[in-house]
Amino acid sequence: MNWRGLLVSVRDAAEAAAAVEGGAAIIDVKEPRHGPLGAADPEAIAAVAQVVGTRRPWTMACGELGGDGGGEPNTVARSIGRRLGRMLALLEGSAVPPAAVKIGLAGAAGTDWQRRLLTVFELLPAGSDRVAVAYADWERAGAPPPPDVIAAAAELNCSVLLLDTFDKAAGGLFTCCPPEMPAAWVTAARAARLQVAVAGRITQAEIPAAWALRPDVVALRSAVCFNGRDGAVQAGLVRRAVSMSNV
Repeated sequence: MNWRGLLVSVRDAAEAAAAVEGGAAIIDVKEPRHGPLGAADPEAIAAVAQVVGTRRPWTMACGELGGDGGGEPNTVARSIGRRLGRMLALLEGSAVPPAAVKIGLAGAAGTDWQRRLLTVFELLPAGSDRVAVAYADWERAGAPPPPDVIAAAAELNCSVLLLDTFDKAAGGLFTCCPPEMPAAWVTAARAARLQVAVAGRITQAEIPAAWALRPDVVALRSAVCFNGRDGAVQAGLVRRAVSMSNV
C-alpha cells in the first residue's frame, strides 16, 4: 500500500461517510472507547467497508497484544483471528478487505512480543499490510520502546510504522515525550525503509507541525470530531484538516 495523506479514524458507517465527504485520504476503523487502537465490532467494520467501497483505502485496529497474562501466549492472537474471520465472512463478495491492520503493543514489554505479533500478522487476509505500532509514551503503556519496534518491523515484514500515543488523557504526541524524539523516530523508520504515519491526539493547530516531521500520513480523530475523541466525526472538520495538509 502506498500510504499518503490524511487518515481519519471512524467508529461506524455514518462517521465513515463524513470522513469521505470531508476528503480524508484513508479511512481507519476503531472503537475509541476500547483504547487507542480499540477494535470495533466486526459488524461495524463491515459496514464501514461497505460505505467506503473502493473510493478510499481503509484500515483497521485490532486492539493490544498485551502480556501473556499468565495464560497461553497465543490467546490474543486467537481472539484477533476469530474477529478477523468473522469480519471477512461479513465482507465476502461485497467489499474489499482492509488495506492494513494494526495491533498495539501495550503491556507487551518484556515478553516475546515479536513472535506473538508475527502469529497475529500471519492471520491477516492476503493483501493487508502489516503496521508496526510504536507508542511515544511507551513506558506508560508498558510497551517496547520505539527503537525496538522499528528494528523489529523489517523482520516482521511490516511496511508501515505508526507512531502514536497510548494514554489519550495525558497529552498528545508533541507533549508526552521529549520534543526532539518524534522527529528522531520518524528518521529512524525512514532509514529502515518504512512508511510512517503519525498520530496521538494531534490538534488542528498542530497539523502543520505533524507534517513538518515528514511522515507519509497524519492520522486524526479527536481533531475532526464534534466534542472530542468520543464525539462524532464531522465532514467540515475533516475538510479543514485536509486544507491544512501539505500533500
